[in-house]
Amino acid sequence: MATYLYRLGRTAYRRRRLVVTLWVVALALVGVGAATLSGQTSDEFSIPGTESQQAIDLLDARMPAVGADKATARVVFTVPDGALTDPGREQAIGEVVDQLTDVPQVTQVSDPFTEDGVSTDGRTAYAQVAFSVQSAEVTDEARDALFAVADTAEDAGIKVEYGGSAVEGLPEQSATEIIGLGVAAVTLVITFGSLVAAGLPLLTALLGVMIGIGTIQIATGFIDLSSSTSTLALMLGLAVGIDYALFVTSRYRHELSEGLDGEEAAGRAVGTAGSAVVFAGLTVVIALAALAVVGIPFLTAMGLAAAGTVAVAVVIALTLLPAVFGFAGQRIVGGGIPGLRTPDPENDSTPPTMGERWARLAVRRRWPAVVVAVFALGLAAVPATDLRLALPDDSTAASDTTQRKAYDQLSAGFGPGFNGPLLLVVDGAGSPDPKAAADKVAATVTGLPGVAAVSEPTFNETSDTATLSVIPTSGPSEPATEDLVHAIRGQSGALAAATGATTSITGQTAVTIDVSEKLGDALIPYLVVVVGLAFVLLVLVFRSLLVPLKATAGFLLSVIATFGAVVAVFQWGWLADLLGVDSTGPIVSILPIFLIGVLFGLAMDYEVFLVTRMREEFVHGLAPDDAVISGFRHGARVVTAAAIIMISVFAGFILSEDAIIKSMGFALAFGVLVDAFIVRMTLVPAVMSLLGRRAWWLPGWLDRHLPDIDVEGKKLLKPAPATGEGDHNPALAPDGATSPPAQRGSPAQRATQATTARDQPVR
Repeated sequence: MATYLYRLGRTAYRRRRLVVTLWVVALALVGVGAATLSGQTSDEFSIPGTESQQAIDLLDARMPAVGADKATARVVFTVPDGALTDPGREQAIGEVVDQLTDVPQVTQVSDPFTEDGVSTDGRTAYAQVAFSVQSAEVTDEARDALFAVADTAEDAGIKVEYGGSAVEGLPEQSATEIIGLGVAAVTLVITFGSLVAAGLPLLTALLGVMIGIGTIQIATGFIDLSSSTSTLALMLGLAVGIDYALFVTSRYRHELSEGLDGEEAAGRAVGTAGSAVVFAGLTVVIALAALAVVGIPFLTAMGLAAAGTVAVAVVIALTLLPAVFGFAGQRIVGGGIPGLRTPDPENDSTPPTMGERWARLAVRRRWPAVVVAVFALGLAAVPATDLRLALPDDSTAASDTTQRKAYDQLSAGFGPGFNGPLLLVVDGAGSPDPKAAADKVAATVTGLPGVAAVSEPTFNETSDTATLSVIPTSGPSEPATEDLVHAIRGQSGALAAATGATTSITGQTAVTIDVSEKLGDALIPYLVVVVGLAFVLLVLVFRSLLVPLKATAGFLLSVIATFGAVVAVFQWGWLADLLGVDSTGPIVSILPIFLIGVLFGLAMDYEVFLVTRMREEFVHGLAPDDAVISGFRHGARVVTAAAIIMISVFAGFILSEDAIIKSMGFALAFGVLVDAFIVRMTLVPAVMSLLGRRAWWLPGWLDRHLPDIDVEGKKLLKPAPATGEGDHNPALAPDGATSPPAQRGSPAQRATQATTARDQPVR
């Protein structure tokens, strides 16, 4: 592979005008497509095959007026004293109800005084508003008209708040990522000491993100995508785009400092660092694309969209970046900033770097390093034992929003379960007496513990299908409500035998429970698929069994520690004020499985970048511990910069107002922090030292059958000093022949390395 990428890098450098033109044309085409073909996003969470979704489909067919999957709003009226039934206040609310019927897209409005919508103390009332469209299709005009009707009630001294799916518009794209970009720019400048070198990764990453997001916008015209998809693609695209370009640019600058011309340096940079980029990118793409095996449409779409953006970042790093090297010329190594010392970690003649000193410490104190790191990660994981999952609703909104105020007022006036009613559907098509069957169902459910009230059955025109509203005594995200849903479903068999009618539960609360359970059940199968595919890939990369096992174990430590941190902040409220978390509660259902996919891919990035350098040094003749230290020395500075950049990009999204994006930003930032600095930079060198030469053990039969993908670039080694036989380019040698590996270090060290490589068999 290194040879093919070497040639690709040279070709892109040599034909740089053509390469840049093609990418600009691609960006223009995507931009035009996004402007003309894009459609609406949808935030409706549903999973085909679940009971709640089957009930929705049944209602759409037999009782479309119910609008089970349509947007709704609740207009909540409160007064601090007196009662809403006072003549003046009742008249004002009546006028509001009349005005609500004239709001665009509204099909039905309930009157609180005629439909039991007033609390027992008379201080809280609500009007239920039904829309003809789903929440993502509610127009700004309709939403503005909905809010405008509050003036009439407020003039009468009545406080008005709004809740429901129709109230909140699509999340706006904030500028929080600019913070991450700013930190990334500073980190790149410090790493390279050159504004030109620092600017190239930012430029190419932004281009990749624009193409990725533009493609997602085109896709919205043909398939349903969540409004969070573009933000997640932006988050990942920026992080990996900058990181991949950083690795290639760093290697290119080193090759130039060795005296190579620009074209040869670009070829070698793409052939070596580019090989690691390809396999690191593949692990991310595999982890994201594998979300398709879970069988959840909206998660599959998000994963594939993010995977596509990462794939674009990889291709840009291999083609556009070397082309831009050609335009930058020697300015990429010049233009140093006065007073900023940027040693080349690839230069063995420079004094020991901080990374090298840290690696020596980890190797020398390998057992304490392993014990302390594992203990710290285990301690951070403790809160994960209390992990609870749910989808965001009005209870998770910020405390100063109208949705949260309406939620709290309804809970206070009508009880906590009022915000999460269950819609019980009775299919009486197979019953001899559907009305008697519905009454039997209502009586049975009323007697279950945890039920506050059950409404009278409402039938369709043919009287074969009925709906009942079940109000729990607990809130929608409380475990007791989930238990009640299971208890009602547990009665369906007995009710069907007694009445001939089938029952099912739907509504937002039931949908949330079904989605959360489906996601939870999919975690293990998904993890098996992702880890299995990545293990095979890592075996190919490292030609080892123990290194992939060690990499996977390190990831598991990182992910459980991250789950613990997420629970501590977003569920328990630790550091909530510092991080801007306005409300605590169950973790967003899609976070764990998506976090596993993304974090696994990113964790393998650093594993590939660090350990390929260690293997490269080992293949070139260094003893195991020396290979670990030398490989760490060469990779630590760039990997540290890459990790800081990725953490900064993700952390910028913590400031987002969207609950999913906020929690995802925190989880990824924390996950990269612990994985890069505790697992990859502490555990990896310590464990590699403990394993010694066994780290690279591979059964002979497997070694013979595995293809040699040459990720460490053996075929690109510089030739030995000329012996009168002429120059030789190993990358272009026939039949894969290469020059003997060049050894590094002092003459005594080289003699020791040669003896070690010759006399010590792999155990």
